[in-house]
Amino acid sequence: MSKKGFIGLLLVFIAFGAMAKKNSPKREMRAVWVATVDNIDWPSKAGLSVDEQKKEMITLLDQHKKNGMNTIVFQIRPATDAFYQSPYEPWSQWLSGEQGIVPDPFYDPLQFAIKECHKRAMELHAWMNPYRAVFLYEKAKTDPEHITNLHPEWFLTYGKHKYFNPGLKETRDYVSKIVGDVVRRYDVDAIHFDDYFYPYKIAGKPFPDSLSFAQNGGKFYPNQIDDWRRDNVNCVIKQINDTIKSIKPWMPFGISPFGVWRNKDVDKSGLRTKAGQTNYDDLYADVLLWLKNDWIDYVTPQIYWHIGKKAADYRIIAKWWRKNSCGKPCYVGHGAYRLDFASKNKAWQSADQIIRQIKLNRRLKGLNGSMFFCSKNFTENRLGINEALQTEVYCSPALNLKNSNYQEAGLKAPELQLKEDVLTWDAVDGAIYYVVYQSSGKSIKNNRVFCITTSLEFEMPKQGDRMFYSVKSVDRGHFESVASNWVKAGK
Repeated sequence: MSKKGFIGLLLVFIAFGAMAKKNSPKREMRAVWVATVDNIDWPSKAGLSVDEQKKEMITLLDQHKKNGMNTIVFQIRPATDAFYQSPYEPWSQWLSGEQGIVPDPFYDPLQFAIKECHKRAMELHAWMNPYRAVFLYEKAKTDPEHITNLHPEWFLTYGKHKYFNPGLKETRDYVSKIVGDVVRRYDVDAIHFDDYFYPYKIAGKPFPDSLSFAQNGGKFYPNQIDDWRRDNVNCVIKQINDTIKSIKPWMPFGISPFGVWRNKDVDKSGLRTKAGQTNYDDLYADVLLWLKNDWIDYVTPQIYWHIGKKAADYRIIAKWWRKNSCGKPCYVGHGAYRLDFASKNKAWQSADQIIRQIKLNRRLKGLNGSMFFCSKNFTENRLGINEALQTEVYCSPALNLKNSNYQEAGLKAPELQLKEDVLTWDAVDGAIYYVVYQSSGKSIKNNRVFCITTSLEFEMPKQGDRMFYSVKSVDRGHFESVASNWVKAGK
């Protein structure tokens, strides 16, 4: 190829790359897990004052909004304790330093987080752990009213933690009751479980449920303990989904499983991976069954490996989940925590690994966005991840996916006015937030999402070129109204 031809081709690639940056999907999950267990993300340490806790939460949300996120996955029940005012479980030790201590002056962290998320047009998914009961139980000081003290017969110890016995109907009923209480009393946008069902196996230590199996194994006893364990998890997932839908039929129930369902060497339907533990065989989580039976509404596989990893290649795993999500929204869980200059793996020595994964998701189609573990990596801005997201892949804001469980409200279009470089519109009944669209003067059809806001006004950016703006109102299910009138700004 001639030098002139090479330069021309290079310019094409540069132009294509610039266009790809701008053309991010209009709808895409962009979420961050905010872990409260052991003060991983929030609050930064136990015992902060209420004002300090609130300030940290606001700072955290502002950063994620700036990064282009539209959802916060907030851990409200890390170990059968509560980051909200629960009638059944004690206040979390990771708030005050001691379990059962009420915030003083009183506030409800979950209610506060919901209000602040919704103020920023962000969803809040309430993240709960179904089975973990006591974290590091040998050192823990549980409240006298903690359920492990009221019903010690419901629990098993394994490794460093204490767990609900999944083989008991009583534990399934209890967990369902806790979930139902949150759904009924709080304006959360979804219920979210992570990958902790049966605990990850410890070499040489069987999970201590043999007595429960003998007593409750039914048709599975004595030779099918693995199938019995899977059935126990199936039962609690179905029961929780039934509970949620009986209260708020529109509310999504999402699961974030370990990235590998099964390895192909044990199941031809599995993945071309060599994972040491898997959902189906070790955590007893039959995620595909839940998807097929409509027991969950979205899935977020935790694909915390890099593109090209031999034993677990991100690309292979992402493609498999896209194919096997049964038509449900599939969001990828990304391991932002792996970003580290000192990593032994070069793939994680640059934020580009995360950017490449997001771009791959978009090319594959059928993957509907991302969740990132975890929030503190953005607080620390590891390897410049904030700037990488803002400039490479999240240049424009994105709406959440439409909620297929929600009955579209059929909202009216706002009436738009421009006064002294400020767009204003009247509130629309039923609107949760508003989307401002921008279009070049050449074609109003060539528009893009410019701003997502709960405000009723928008200050025009300084610009030299003539631009057109319009606004749509959006309901709880993320269904938009028709467009408002278009107004012109600029030269």
